Amino acid sequence: MKKYDFCVVGATGKQGKIATVDLIKSGHTVLMCGRDRSQVEQILNKYRKKTNFEFIDLRDINKSVNVIKKSGAKIVVNCAEGDWNLNCLKVCIKAKVHSIDLGSDVPMTRDQFALDKTLKKEKLIHITGCGSVPGIGNVMLRHANEKFDAINTIEVGFAWDSNIKKFVVPFSIKSVMKEFTRDAPYLKDHKIKKIKPMDSLVHCYHTSVGEQNEFKVGNHAETYTFHKFAEKKKIKNISFYAGFPEHSMKIILAIIELGLASKKPVKFKGKEIIPTDFLTEVLKRIGIPKGYTEVENLWVFIKGKYKGKARSIMMECIVPPLKGWEWTGSDIDTGMPASIIAQMIFNNLINEPGSYSPEFIVSPKEFFQELAKRKMSVYENGRKIN
Repeated sequence: MKKYDFCVVGATGKQGKIATVDLIKSGHTVLMCGRDRSQVEQILNKYRKKTNFEFIDLRDINKSVNVIKKSGAKIVVNCAEGDWNLNCLKVCIKAKVHSIDLGSDVPMTRDQFALDKTLKKEKLIHITGCGSVPGIGNVMLRHANEKFDAINTIEVGFAWDSNIKKFVVPFSIKSVMKEFTRDAPYLKDHKIKKIKPMDSLVHCYHTSVGEQNEFKVGNHAETYTFHKFAEKKKIKNISFYAGFPEHSMKIILAIIELGLASKKPVKFKGKEIIPTDFLTEVLKRIGIPKGYTEVENLWVFIKGKYKGKARSIMMECIVPPLKGWEWTGSDIDTGMPASIIAQMIFNNLINEPGSYSPEFIVSPKEFFQELAKRKMSVYENGRKIN
């Protein structure tokens, strides 16, 4: 097998495709790994000298290790569904390669952090949550953190809208279903509480997006990693909010009401079908309307004190439509940060072995500069800083 700079696992999904193309356009070679080659034939044909495809199934750890070892890659960019992040990390440790992923829920993030000593012993780096939120949001928190002596409250989230009010599948439909259905943990007065997402609706305004309803969600690890990061500054309150435009939210709620968000198997013609798996495959057939574009606002609001005085900072990353990437909607803000952070490891800008989330290890200056190259602007209290 030809040797590659990177392996992208889960390369057949939207984020895997974005990360792959961004790595290639940055001058690297990439082995795309997944279970359905047909989903990436266009990329393979366009960049045939820079990439290839190998079948990988993270349920089979030994075979996955062999594929990664043979690739010669030193870094794995894991864009598979979050349920497989721990498996992928174990594969990468056995293959003795660095790795990143797009984020896990809180229990799995704890399990990933628990492998810190093992990673340090093997001189390997693993960073979980390298997309938008988590990802860009974590690095924005790291940037703002230096401007506080004490932090009382952190709120973090995303909001987006499209020019054509038609349903287009947002990032990972399985992740979306979790955001709408799982009880949402949040930190209030140092204590973890839970609420049903639709019981937490609030009406908000965000730059470049406008007004829309938002709600607390439960499958994001920021409530855990932000607490670890800001614990010494006496953090009391942390919440994560998801914002969807009305036309998208209506369809998602209808899908849930019809039972298609369920993981409970359904018997059909002698076979068992999991509704969420069926839904994922059906939605792959939905195209993007001609002229369709999205804009997204990733935000982190921090409130606390500096030198005895109250201070608040609103960090925002505005993600506009990007020419040549229309097929991604606003999902460039997930796949591209993963590519950026992987390249920072490749270029030795991140070189401390261990298990991290981005706020602990990713330098804001270099990271924000790379976002700017991709037309993603970062703002601090309305002032552009990249």
